[in-house]
Amino acid sequence: MTFFYLIDDSLSPTLKDNLVCFKGQYFLMRHESLLTIPNRYVFLGEIEQLLNKDAEQSLLLIDIVRFSDVSSNFGYDYGDKVLLEIANRIAFLFNDSAKFGRIGGDVFGLILSGAHHREQLYDFYSHLVQHFKTPIKCDDHAFIADFNVGAVSNPKNNCDINKLFSLAETALKRAKDNKFDNFQYAQNLNVETNGRALALKADLTRALNQNELEIYLQPKIELNTLKIIGAECLLRWNHPLDGLIFPGALIEAAESYNMMNELGYWVLEQAFKQAAHLNSLNLRLKIAVNMSPSQLYDLNFANNLEKLALKYQVELSQFELELTEDVALSNSILVKKQLLQIRSLGATIAIDDFGKGYSNLAYLRDIEIDSIKIDKSFIMQIDESPVNRAIVEASQLIAKAANCELIAEGIETIQHLHILREIGVLYGQGFLFSKAVPLDDFILLANKDVTVGTSFVREQQSS
Repeated sequence: MTFFYLIDDSLSPTLKDNLVCFKGQYFLMRHESLLTIPNRYVFLGEIEQLLNKDAEQSLLLIDIVRFSDVSSNFGYDYGDKVLLEIANRIAFLFNDSAKFGRIGGDVFGLILSGAHHREQLYDFYSHLVQHFKTPIKCDDHAFIADFNVGAVSNPKNNCDINKLFSLAETALKRAKDNKFDNFQYAQNLNVETNGRALALKADLTRALNQNELEIYLQPKIELNTLKIIGAECLLRWNHPLDGLIFPGALIEAAESYNMMNELGYWVLEQAFKQAAHLNSLNLRLKIAVNMSPSQLYDLNFANNLEKLALKYQVELSQFELELTEDVALSNSILVKKQLLQIRSLGATIAIDDFGKGYSNLAYLRDIEIDSIKIDKSFIMQIDESPVNRAIVEASQLIAKAANCELIAEGIETIQHLHILREIGVLYGQGFLFSKAVPLDDFILLANKDVTVGTSFVREQQSS
């Protein structure tokens, strides 16, 4: 397998001649900036238009192997210059036969008219790889690029862009995982089907149709007063055989079968129903709901929010939509546009699980948010680890600079509460106050004083 690597500057005259000749052919067609390349949001819209006209389309997702090595070694500005050069070459190679877009980061997409067989799509891949054996010259360095490519022909009679794109993503994941073949082709929507997957799909369909799903609420607390000021909606599954369980397997099935959008809207509508009921009891609280990636890419999401607000007579200012950092990082242009539209309607935006895993904090400059929810892993040992405390203090500074709230998750002990108060964190949630509970139990909780500690009464309330 060839990786993306640096070549010595002493290129042979033949390679230099080829490179100059190639530039002479495509120079007039090149993008001047990565921003002028259709982003994921625009690209998916173009594919959807094509599918509405003709369902026979083929899609290639192109990932540059280990491109992060370039950015990390030479800087992100330099990496963007190299990435732009690669993008222009790909656009030139397929200009007459494909639409081109940037999915995000170092992943690009090509949509080809016609239902191409695996062998035909492999020929496109080979054409791409052969061309990039000619090095990319950038300033005083030269690079050779290699690619992982996931390819798919749109399944017969499918007009759902999400299904086509998900299938291509499955193929790309296989290509990344395969150590011997950088090209992978997914043939149909059931490419991953096995007995367990079929059972999960049946479980998901039944759960949605037979009201097995339920929304639990975990209170959000003002830490200085212990007053309940909001609640986070958390999905629970009343399984007919296993009882109440966390819906991890259910979400896995939803992602595998492109039903995440359907599940996300179910949760969202239940949140509006519960908010309307709480309002009728004079409990006007801020309701937080997780926003899935599929909803972020849904062109009708903002309109659907407005419809739900009108249907249940609830103001959107009562709602906070939570997205994880990986979603925020996935495509800054798309994220920014969608979130601006949501915020213009009155809803607020929170970054959930802040600091979990790898964090590129640059996104905080690019999108406007209202709350940062620091991951519970930093809270649960804050009384034992000076590093955890320092991370929370740094997060507090970031939140203040970004003019947004900092919310602590995973508060489980009095010591956690005291330290967070010392740092100046104003809001939080966790088992110290209450686990997530059904709506009726939450109403009882919201109508009495929150108590904390280890008394018998407290233990009974938490059980």
